[in-house]
Amino acid sequence: MKSLKNNLYTETGWEVFENHFNEDHIITTGSNFLIGNGYLGYRGTFAEWEADRYTACIAADTYDQVAPELRKELCNVPNALFTRLAVNGETLDMRPRDEQAEYKRGLVLRDGRYLREQAIPTEQGTLHLKVEKFASMANVHLIAMRYTLRADADIQFTIETGIDGRLWSLQGEHFRTSESSVEDDLLVMENITVEEGIKVVIAENTLLSGEYPEEIVEEEKRTLRRFDITLSAGEILTLEKTVATYHSNDLAEPRKAAIELAKSESYENAKISNAAAWDEIWSQSDIEIDGDLEAQLLTRFNLYHNIIATPRHAPLPIGARGLATQVYQGAAFWDQEIFNLPMFTYTQPEIAKNILRYRHETIDGARGKAKRLGFQGAFYAWTSGKTGKELFPDFFFTDLTTGRKVRNHFNDWQIHVSPDIVYALWQYYEASGDWDFIIEHGAEIAFEVAQFLVSRACYRKDTDHYEFHRLLGPDEYHENVDNNAYNNYLAYFAIDIALTIFREMEDKNKDKQDKLMRKIGLERDDVLFGWADLHAKLVLPEPHATSGLLEQFNGFFTLEDVPLTTLRERLIDPDEYWGYPNGIAVHAQALKQADVVQLFALYPDLFSQDIIRANFDYYEPRTEHGSSLSPSAHGLVASMVGYHEKAYEYFLEASTIDLYNMSRKVLSGGEFLGGIHTAACGGVWQMLIFGFAGFHPKDGMLRFTPTLPKAWTQMRFPLTFQQNQFSITLTANTLEVEAATENTKAIPVQVGDEEHSLASGETVI
Repeated sequence: MKSLKNNLYTETGWEVFENHFNEDHIITTGSNFLIGNGYLGYRGTFAEWEADRYTACIAADTYDQVAPELRKELCNVPNALFTRLAVNGETLDMRPRDEQAEYKRGLVLRDGRYLREQAIPTEQGTLHLKVEKFASMANVHLIAMRYTLRADADIQFTIETGIDGRLWSLQGEHFRTSESSVEDDLLVMENITVEEGIKVVIAENTLLSGEYPEEIVEEEKRTLRRFDITLSAGEILTLEKTVATYHSNDLAEPRKAAIELAKSESYENAKISNAAAWDEIWSQSDIEIDGDLEAQLLTRFNLYHNIIATPRHAPLPIGARGLATQVYQGAAFWDQEIFNLPMFTYTQPEIAKNILRYRHETIDGARGKAKRLGFQGAFYAWTSGKTGKELFPDFFFTDLTTGRKVRNHFNDWQIHVSPDIVYALWQYYEASGDWDFIIEHGAEIAFEVAQFLVSRACYRKDTDHYEFHRLLGPDEYHENVDNNAYNNYLAYFAIDIALTIFREMEDKNKDKQDKLMRKIGLERDDVLFGWADLHAKLVLPEPHATSGLLEQFNGFFTLEDVPLTTLRERLIDPDEYWGYPNGIAVHAQALKQADVVQLFALYPDLFSQDIIRANFDYYEPRTEHGSSLSPSAHGLVASMVGYHEKAYEYFLEASTIDLYNMSRKVLSGGEFLGGIHTAACGGVWQMLIFGFAGFHPKDGMLRFTPTLPKAWTQMRFPLTFQQNQFSITLTANTLEVEAATENTKAIPVQVGDEEHSLASGETVI
């Protein structure tokens, strides 16, 4: 058994358990021990817990706004796994009180299964409880639970189990009506949302071992089955529940579908099919690490959460806090394309394609935003839900010293989200060779983003150059800046990609190009003079001739250069916001997160290693890491420039943000910030594959410059590239690339300075 921090442990690197209960950590553990499948996210809470302990089952694609002054968010749907015990009419408080008591709770990552084992003392004796539950990867509408009790004496008790509609919700009650019924021995609860009238149906089926009389109990927003039980010493009682959830955004008759699924699926069959689905997922995505069991567990924990946060059933966003909470409203940020997506691009490309299709399906929302702000093309939302419209208000921080709302411009000045999406769709194309996706989806995104960038750029007649003014880059502490380096380079490459697609379509798909141009009102002169002129004349900050430093934005180097420790002493309230307009970082060279360093993480060949190292040395100590996105970007770039120990330190920091509750801001500027940091989870994959394995494909070639951490004896992982499968094994001195026998073509591979052509079934060492 490997002991970890915060009373956590693992035995094989496939599971993580806590063996001491801490009431103060229930928000964190509820998120960490989440089960999910991209459609549902059920928090890792106790079966008997209610809304006051943040019990939740968040459902994708249920965006609802209770009132105009409140935010639209995903719904927490009724909890059909609710189960409580009572002895002599008194409900048992089953929280572990004694640190020596039998207790463990956690996740089996191999098949996405939550497990809880506990001794429950009663006046008559002890009940030994075992609970396991999972959200099925084989059928995303299904959640199942097995609840087992063993008595060590003759004990009489009552079980009440059913559907609890008393819900925790950040932005108020989302269901205007809720109706319960019993149908074909199923409990059914049908709910209608306030804003859109989405019908959400939960159907619960319960199977109890043994014959016990059943009573249906109706409470306010709660329908339960009540069983009076007598167990003899050594006797075991098993309760199995299968729960189906559908809503009217899925299909026209969610009630019928929910009832049919809950009736037809047994717990054991669901468990087998779920495990098989997870086997397939891990065969495509697992990273095996030898020599460091903790690193193995941390890696799989983060891969698991990136997987279960990502919709695979429909083109929907990856929420910045996943499906563990309603925080950030289930919205996609630029995190989705830059942090979450690369793992899927190179392991499960169909899922990456699905997420990119979401950006295409919401392009009208991006067009509407651009038009509203006086621009052309598509300006993607900073926080995007189902429609692509902006979800976040312009005021969401609070000045804790005055109590006044703080105006931010994340929504209208953080323009890099649009070229970030173009970066991701081109990364997908280069990895997959899927030109049909470009024709059907990617081209329209790239062309409309190019139109937006042309209309957003400022032309300087005195210099005959274009610049981008009044914006903010990844470092969100500094708003209203000009020529942010990350932004300008991403915009330049987005235009370059749009021009490349345009020329390729003109040569190969002229009819579809003409149709697309008519659809979006694009003229040939827009491309030849608008895009091409911006591409040729856009200001691209260059490294200083002597220092090699790239200025983050115009005037950054004139800001006060003060250590972060000194700056932190200026806080009046420890929870106050550091950024614009009057935070302590605004007039200082203090970054919230990787900015210039983030640029290098995306474009490792943009500058020499010496230039990248010089900038890392400068910006890294000035970065506060006030975002969970920052450690993984720094870890990746640290690997690139040969700072191997620092890279490993950042790996530990990024991979433990959630599991060890490290560096988490529960409150920032008055905002509640809970849930799983899904971008950090995706960033962990990138640190290992782009960082430690040095994987940087280019021009159809697999390239590796590996640097394995000292404690690791071996790392193995799969990759999918150009519709071919590869297995990579990395040791301290060797890197082996094996091509699957099913591969259809030879792929060039470069390891260090050596190049090879790798055909199906061949291995390069």
